Formats: sequence, structure tokens, C-alpha cells
Amino acid sequence: MSLRTPMSKVRGLGSAKSGAEHFWRQRVTAIANIPLMILFVAVLVSNLGGNHASVTASIGSPMIAILFLLIICSAVYHMYLGMQVIIEDYVHGEGLKIVCILGNIFFAVVIGLAGAFSILKLSFGS
Repeated sequence: MSLRTPMSKVRGLGSAKSGAEHFWRQRVTAIANIPLMILFVAVLVSNLGGNHASVTASIGSPMIAILFLLIICSAVYHMYLGMQVIIEDYVHGEGLKIVCILGNIFFAVVIGLAGAFSILKLSFGS
């Protein structure tokens, strides 16, 4: 006797098929965010009191720009994964759930692209 429902047999999503991958991706991005955010705060603190030109030059330097791009990618992907879990757990209507998941995807892409564009614009100049 199997405890799997007929729908789970059709979908082929039994134990540890996609949930474990999602779980690990969220944990890896969380761990990656720790040193990235520490470096981010260190850069911000080092720029305290600086004028606009010096802060722009600092953020536009290649190493800082790469660091900030990594932060944006990791943080936005982590945010996307977390919101997906919240939507799947707490939005009960199937139609509304699909709309919310699509909204989550579009929001994450827009935020990621806006952040990356800002850093690249500072890095490559106006």
C-alpha cells in the first residue's frame, strides 16, 4: 500500500524531488549573503562622510562594483525563493497563486535588473 496520492504519482514529485533542491538553494544563498552583506556594510561605513564624487568613484571601482552585483544577484534570488515558499504555503486559490507567483518572478527580475543597471552605470560612467 502506497501513501502517495494518485496526483503525486502522475506528477512524479515524491519525496525529495524538487523540495530539497529549493531548500538547499535557499540555504546556500542565505549563507552567501552573510559575508556579502558584511562587506556591503563595510563599504558603506567606509564611505560615510564622503562627498558625492568620492562615493560614486568608490562604488564605481571594479572590485566594489563586482561585489555589489554579487550582492544584488544573491539577495534578489534569495528573496524570490523565500516569497515563492510563502505564496505556495499561504495563497490557497489556484488562480490567485499563479498570479502571485508570476508577480513574484516579475518583481524579482525588475529589482535585480534595476540594481544591476545602477551599479553598471556607476561603474562604466554616464
